[in-house]
Amino acid sequence: MYTFIMQFPADFLWGTATSAYQTEGYNTNSDWWYWEKGKYPKSKRKAFIGETSGMACDSYNRYEEDFNFAKNMNNNAIRFSIEWARIEPRKGEWDQTEVEHYKKVIKAAKERGLKTFVTLHHFTKPIWFSKLGGWLNPFAPKWFANYAKKCAEEYSDYIDFFITLNEPQVYSLQAYWRATWTPKIKCKLFALISQLTQIKAHKKAYTAIKFVDNSAKVGLSKHIVRYERVTNDRGKASICTKLVCKVLHYLTTNFFLDPIKKHLDFIGLNYYFTAWMKNFKEKNPEMESSDLGWILYPEGLKHILLNLKKYNLPIYITEHGLADAWDQKRQWYINESLKFVYEAMESGVDVRGYLHWSLIDNFEWHIGFWPKFGLIEIDREHNLTRKPRPSFYMYSQICRTGKVE
Repeated sequence: MYTFIMQFPADFLWGTATSAYQTEGYNTNSDWWYWEKGKYPKSKRKAFIGETSGMACDSYNRYEEDFNFAKNMNNNAIRFSIEWARIEPRKGEWDQTEVEHYKKVIKAAKERGLKTFVTLHHFTKPIWFSKLGGWLNPFAPKWFANYAKKCAEEYSDYIDFFITLNEPQVYSLQAYWRATWTPKIKCKLFALISQLTQIKAHKKAYTAIKFVDNSAKVGLSKHIVRYERVTNDRGKASICTKLVCKVLHYLTTNFFLDPIKKHLDFIGLNYYFTAWMKNFKEKNPEMESSDLGWILYPEGLKHILLNLKKYNLPIYITEHGLADAWDQKRQWYINESLKFVYEAMESGVDVRGYLHWSLIDNFEWHIGFWPKFGLIEIDREHNLTRKPRPSFYMYSQICRTGKVE
């Protein structure tokens, strides 16, 4: 039986991704830590309920061990984040010890031959920033740009790709629409304001980084959901369904990317799931799903990539993965998804890299530690021992050869 082998370009970037708060541990100057410890007044309905991050995966101290695993997996790229709250624990005050710590982290990745994708803001913020209103404060873009400028001054020689913001619309949705994340205020107007503020923040950060190093590559990581139409027996969708999908696509893609497209050197895409819509309601079919119930639809990744083609920018898939504690579906999901990435590239989409989420199991925000996204298991009962799963070795083979069958 003939098997078609898809050969990715020799310079394609293969990697994995993590974030600081989810893996480092003891980020005590962060607003999320402040919330975990019950510091927000309960009278404002901001109490944290759930598993706290604690030492997380202790990657603050074990980053070299983690990078060694990435290198042994034949990765040539790695994505991680800098914790703003460590670097600027008080407004306008830089903690040089922490600045130097992250310099060591970034250089450690470079020394292992890994291209560095460094995120400046992965949901968590300094306590002082949040107390001043966070992304609702009109001065927030200026404060964020000052931080971005500092990072450029200190790290531009070692960062290959600056990612200003991670999933800005997800943060706004969780913080102000669903009110499941700090500051846990349910207000649709605030959800809109925080998005508009982050649009301004990205622009200002982009300009600040370029002022320091005009050759720096600057983008952001955008979470995008694919919306599919539920059709009838004749394969037709209602006019209402078509309109709803079109509006949702605009709100989750164009609304944020169009205003900043001139301030992007690349687009980072985070893709996890597709939603099927029937009129105004989500009506998903019976399909394979992750431990979190997210439908696993590899073809959705291709459709999103084709939709992003119009921006005429390089695209890096900066997150893609699934919660799969028993590692039963991960190999299939990676392989099938990469086939659709290849098809998108054959259709002219400029995809230049794929970074799987996640290198290691981590703290999954308000859900806690139970969702297992890692190619590497973290054994929380035995000194946070790193244990590669079978999918680690399968992905390692793809990274080594650049081939998908």
